[in-house]
Amino acid sequence: MEDRLLDFACRVGKVVDALPDSRLGRHIAGQLVRSGTSPAPNYAEACAAESKKDFIHKLGIALKELRESRTWIKMILKSELLPNKRMSDLLDEANQLCNIIGKSVLTAKSNLRKG
Repeated sequence: MEDRLLDFACRVGKVVDALPDSRLGRHIAGQLVRSGTSPAPNYAEACAAESKKDFIHKLGIALKELRESRTWIKMILKSELLPNKRMSDLLDEANQLCNIIGKSVLTAKSNLRKG
C-alpha cells in the first residue's frame, strides 16, 4: 500500500508540473501538491502508530487527504486544465485508494469496538 501511495504522490507531482501557469492552475497546483503527497507519509505514520486509536486517526488523515486530492483532480478535469486522457487513470487510482483506505478505517474502528 505504501508503494501505491508513493506512486500516487509522484504522479500527482507530474500533473502539478504540467498545469498551466494561470491563476487557477497555480492555485490548484499548490493545493494538489500538498494533499496528493501527504497520504504516503501519513500511512507510514499509521503503520508505526502507538495505539489502535492513533492508527485510526493517522489513517483517517491519509483518507482525508486522498479525498481532497480526488476533488482537485476532478476540478482539473471540469475546468479542462489538462486532457481527460491524462487525468483519467490518476482519478481512478485516487478512487481506488480512497476505497481501500476507507475500508481499512472502518475495519479498524469495528475491531476497536470489539476488542
